[in-house]
Amino acid sequence: MTQSIINTGKVLHQIVIGKLQGVTEGYFDKQPEGFNNTIRWNVGHMIYWMDKYSTLSFGSPSAIPDSYDTLFNSGTKPLDWTFAPPSKEELVEILTVQLSSLSELTPEMLGEKLSTPYALGPFQFNTAGELFNFALIHEAIHLGTISSQLKVLSR
Repeated sequence: MTQSIINTGKVLHQIVIGKLQGVTEGYFDKQPEGFNNTIRWNVGHMIYWMDKYSTLSFGSPSAIPDSYDTLFNSGTKPLDWTFAPPSKEELVEILTVQLSSLSELTPEMLGEKLSTPYALGPFQFNTAGELFNFALIHEAIHLGTISSQLKVLSR
Protein backbone atom coordinates (compact mmCIF):
# COMPACT_ATOMS: atom_id res chain seq x y z
CA MET A 1 0.00 0.00 0.00
CA THR A 2 2.78 2.46 0.82
CA GLN A 3 4.32 1.99 -2.64
CA SER A 4 0.92 3.00 -4.03
CA ILE A 5 1.07 6.25 -2.07
CA ILE A 6 4.53 6.99 -3.48
CA ASN A 7 3.32 6.24 -7.00
CA THR A 8 0.28 8.47 -6.49
CA GLY A 9 2.56 11.29 -5.40
CA LYS A 10 4.67 10.95 -8.54
CA VAL A 11 1.62 10.82 -10.81
CA LEU A 12 0.07 13.84 -9.09
CA HIS A 13 3.26 15.86 -9.47
CA GLN A 14 3.45 14.89 -13.16
CA ILE A 15 -0.15 16.03 -13.64
CA VAL A 16 0.60 19.37 -11.98
CA ILE A 17 3.70 19.91 -14.14
CA GLY A 18 1.77 18.97 -17.29
CA LYS A 19 -1.09 21.30 -16.39
CA LEU A 20 1.28 24.22 -15.83
CA GLN A 21 3.17 23.72 -19.06
CA GLY A 22 -0.02 24.62 -20.93
CA VAL A 23 -0.63 27.81 -18.93
CA THR A 24 0.68 31.08 -20.31
CA GLU A 25 2.70 33.28 -17.94
CA GLY A 26 0.03 35.97 -18.36
CA TYR A 27 -2.55 33.84 -16.56
CA PHE A 28 -0.25 33.20 -13.59
CA ASP A 29 -0.94 36.54 -11.94
CA LYS A 30 -4.59 37.12 -12.79
CA GLN A 31 -6.87 36.62 -9.81
CA PRO A 32 -10.30 35.54 -11.04
CA GLU A 33 -13.32 36.92 -9.25
CA GLY A 34 -14.30 34.69 -6.35
CA PHE A 35 -10.78 33.36 -5.75
CA ASN A 36 -8.49 34.40 -2.91
CA ASN A 37 -5.25 33.98 -4.84
CA THR A 38 -3.65 33.52 -8.25
CA ILE A 39 -2.34 30.49 -10.11
CA ARG A 40 1.25 31.56 -9.27
CA TRP A 41 0.36 31.69 -5.57
CA ASN A 42 -1.32 28.26 -5.65
CA VAL A 43 1.68 26.67 -7.38
CA GLY A 44 4.13 28.29 -4.97
CA HIS A 45 1.96 27.30 -2.03
CA MET A 46 1.96 23.65 -3.18
CA ILE A 47 5.75 23.73 -3.55
CA TYR A 48 6.21 25.43 -0.18
CA TRP A 49 4.09 22.92 1.73
CA MET A 50 5.43 19.84 -0.07
CA ASP A 51 8.88 21.04 0.95
CA LYS A 52 7.75 21.58 4.56
CA TYR A 53 5.97 18.24 4.76
CA SER A 54 9.00 16.45 3.27
CA THR A 55 11.24 18.08 5.87
CA LEU A 56 8.88 17.07 8.67
CA SER A 57 8.25 13.57 7.31
CA PHE A 58 11.67 12.52 6.12
CA GLY A 59 14.11 14.98 7.69
CA SER A 60 15.20 16.15 4.26
CA PRO A 61 16.68 19.65 4.16
CA SER A 62 14.57 22.39 2.64
CA ALA A 63 15.19 22.71 -1.10
CA ILE A 64 13.43 26.04 -1.68
CA PRO A 65 14.51 29.67 -1.23
CA ASP A 66 13.70 31.34 2.10
CA SER A 67 11.56 33.88 0.22
CA TYR A 68 8.94 31.20 -0.42
CA ASP A 69 7.85 31.46 3.22
CA THR A 70 6.99 35.15 2.74
CA LEU A 71 5.30 34.58 -0.61
CA PHE A 72 3.50 31.26 -0.28
CA ASN A 73 2.93 30.27 3.33
CA SER A 74 -0.67 29.92 4.49
CA GLY A 75 -2.29 33.32 4.97
CA THR A 76 -0.13 35.09 2.39
CA LYS A 77 -1.50 36.70 -0.77
CA PRO A 78 -0.08 38.36 -3.89
CA LEU A 79 -1.50 41.76 -2.91
CA ASP A 80 0.94 41.79 0.02
CA TRP A 81 4.05 40.87 -1.99
CA THR A 82 6.81 43.48 -1.80
CA PHE A 83 9.24 41.75 -4.19
CA ALA A 84 8.95 39.80 -7.42
CA PRO A 85 7.77 36.19 -7.12
CA PRO A 86 9.51 33.34 -8.94
CA SER A 87 8.88 32.89 -12.64
CA LYS A 88 6.77 30.09 -14.08
CA GLU A 89 10.00 28.43 -15.23
CA GLU A 90 11.46 28.47 -11.70
CA LEU A 91 8.27 27.04 -10.22
CA VAL A 92 8.14 24.22 -12.79
CA GLU A 93 11.84 23.53 -12.22
CA ILE A 94 11.30 23.16 -8.46
CA LEU A 95 8.28 20.90 -9.06
CA THR A 96 10.51 18.76 -11.29
CA VAL A 97 13.17 18.54 -8.55
CA GLN A 98 10.44 17.56 -6.06
CA LEU A 99 9.26 14.87 -8.50
CA SER A 100 12.79 13.43 -8.57
CA SER A 101 12.84 13.43 -4.76
CA LEU A 102 9.59 11.48 -4.68
CA SER A 103 11.33 8.75 -6.67
CA GLU A 104 13.79 8.33 -3.80
CA LEU A 105 11.09 7.49 -1.24
CA THR A 106 10.69 3.93 -0.03
CA PRO A 107 7.76 2.20 1.66
CA GLU A 108 9.93 1.82 4.76
CA MET A 109 10.38 5.59 4.98
CA LEU A 110 6.62 6.08 5.02
CA GLY A 111 6.29 3.72 7.99
CA GLU A 112 8.67 5.75 10.17
CA LYS A 113 7.25 7.51 13.22
CA LEU A 114 7.59 11.28 13.21
CA SER A 115 9.95 12.58 15.90
CA THR A 116 7.02 14.68 17.12
CA PRO A 117 3.43 14.13 16.00
CA TYR A 118 2.30 16.90 13.63
CA ALA A 119 -0.98 18.56 14.56
CA LEU A 120 -3.04 20.44 12.00
CA GLY A 121 -6.28 21.72 13.45
CA PRO A 122 -8.18 18.70 14.76
CA PHE A 123 -5.91 16.26 12.89
CA GLN A 124 -2.76 14.59 14.14
CA PHE A 125 -0.23 12.77 11.99
CA ASN A 126 2.07 10.26 13.66
CA THR A 127 3.98 8.68 10.79
CA ALA A 128 5.81 10.01 7.76
CA GLY A 129 3.30 8.22 5.55
CA GLU A 130 0.30 9.84 7.20
CA LEU A 131 1.77 13.31 6.77
CA PHE A 132 2.98 12.61 3.23
CA ASN A 133 -0.45 11.31 2.27
CA PHE A 134 -1.98 14.53 3.62
CA ALA A 135 0.56 16.51 1.54
CA LEU A 136 -0.80 14.76 -1.55
CA ILE A 137 -4.39 15.59 -0.60
CA HIS A 138 -3.34 19.21 -0.10
CA GLU A 139 -1.63 19.31 -3.49
CA ALA A 140 -4.67 17.80 -5.22
CA ILE A 141 -6.94 20.42 -3.64
CA HIS A 142 -4.77 23.21 -5.03
CA LEU A 143 -4.57 21.51 -8.43
CA GLY A 144 -8.38 21.61 -8.45
CA THR A 145 -8.29 25.31 -7.58
CA ILE A 146 -5.84 25.99 -10.42
CA SER A 147 -8.06 24.06 -12.85
CA SER A 148 -11.06 26.11 -11.76
CA GLN A 149 -9.13 29.35 -12.08
CA LEU A 150 -8.10 28.40 -15.62
CA LYS A 151 -11.72 27.71 -16.59
CA VAL A 152 -12.78 31.14 -15.33
CA LEU A 153 -9.85 32.93 -16.93
CA SER A 154 -10.34 31.30 -20.33
CA ARG A 155 -13.96 32.46 -20.64
